[in-house]
Amino acid sequence: MSMVQFTVEETNLMSIYHEGGKAQLMENMTAALPDMDADMRELAKRTLSKVDALTDEEYAGLAVYAADEA
Repeated sequence: MSMVQFTVEETNLMSIYHEGGKAQLMENMTAALPDMDADMRELAKRTLSKVDALTDEEYAGLAVYAADEA
């Protein structure tokens, strides 16, 4: 199994939008795209494509916590 590698920036971004499972994270982050500046939007799109490539089991195994739980 080849785990996708996330940068610190991607992991931090995921922690902001993480509220449960993979689908919820993707929904939250996608909804926020129009409000992001160009650089943040590129980071979010790259992060979304990596998350999308994960199975739910792989996503569940990531050390991603909601920003207020860290």
